[in-house]
Amino acid sequence: MTAERNHAITDLTQFAVDVIRQSGKEAMAYYGKGNPNLKFDMGLITETELHLANFFKDQLHAHFPEHQMFMNNHAIDRYTHDEKRYLWIYDALDGVANFQAGIPIWGISLALLENFWPVFGIFYMPATGDLFRALAGQKAFRGDTEIHISEQATLNNESLLLIYSRFHNHYRSTFPGKIRNLGCATAHICYVAMGRAEAAVITNESYQDLAAARVIIEAAGAKFFKMDGSEFFLNEYLDGKKIDEHLLVVPPDTYANVRDCLKEVF
Repeated sequence: MTAERNHAITDLTQFAVDVIRQSGKEAMAYYGKGNPNLKFDMGLITETELHLANFFKDQLHAHFPEHQMFMNNHAIDRYTHDEKRYLWIYDALDGVANFQAGIPIWGISLALLENFWPVFGIFYMPATGDLFRALAGQKAFRGDTEIHISEQATLNNESLLLIYSRFHNHYRSTFPGKIRNLGCATAHICYVAMGRAEAAVITNESYQDLAAARVIIEAAGAKFFKMDGSEFFLNEYLDGKKIDEHLLVVPPDTYANVRDCLKEVF
């Protein structure tokens, strides 16, 4: 039974890597083609996201016709042993402002659940070629290189905190290092996973946005925390509603040091 399951996971992960790379090729046909007279070209983003979602749906149905696809609410309402136990979560674009403007920090996410439990997560950045992936409970990788969180025990002026766009409206910071917003929450999370940043503050995301990133960051040794220090449980948002609270993505041992640097002003 274990051998059969491992074979099935290998087939599923190979499909996932192939389809997300193909999705990247599809997305590159639209990349950077926003209307130069608009600060944000919503028409381009809508067209791209619809095209990519339909592309993935067609590929999934061709390869695994009984599998389900996440559609803002979870299709699985009970445990089952048939093929419907698999639920794919596809996020066509993260970092949409960067995408339409031709800035390379954006990507496509794909995760797989089996009876509510995460199997793997993948995040692909077509403009840079970076592919982050992890099987749940195992190691995380960037390409073929294993990644893990920073081993730095303390914060200093070389530490990096990644933030969302309106962070400074909500917090006063005494963080001793650099504070940056790169415009793509999943990329932020993956940079924490590979030890390039100590932490990331995110908000206004959804299950679809974070399903793949959750697997990658946990495999690398960090977690999502609520700002009060309690653990955040992503599966509570399988109904598709927005996550409006602020989350700190950080290694458990570093949480207190980073949180102490952030003073709420709202």
